[in-house]
Amino acid sequence: MANLDVVKQAYAAFGRGDVPAVLGAMAPEMAWHEAEGNPYMPSGEAWIGPDAILEKLFMRLGTEWDGFTVHTGTFHDTGDVVVMEGRYTGTYLATGRALDAQVCHVWTLRDGKLVKFQQYVDTGQLQEVVGAGS
Repeated sequence: MANLDVVKQAYAAFGRGDVPAVLGAMAPEMAWHEAEGNPYMPSGEAWIGPDAILEKLFMRLGTEWDGFTVHTGTFHDTGDVVVMEGRYTGTYLATGRALDAQVCHVWTLRDGKLVKFQQYVDTGQLQEVVGAGS
């Protein structure tokens, strides 16, 4: 399967709530980097492995947000790296504030598995929505 198809299938699985399929697309050494300043990992340091990503991020997205959605837009396929330009939307339950932020994801693949993720997002808007620092 082409790397672009692996990434698109992961987004489709996430969109339908099939988290096991998303995690199954990841290599055991998967390194997930949130944008620096993201309230979930302000340092930008990576979570390593599907279990850490599930516990530290996916479970929080599922319980702290109403309708958190990744809207995929344009994909750029460069072989081992696939870039997605899109948007995040949702309402953060603790503050009632809505998010509508531009996002860019950079995926690295090896042997048909996701091995690295780098997020770029408007962290100022994200922090405001979740009430970070307030």
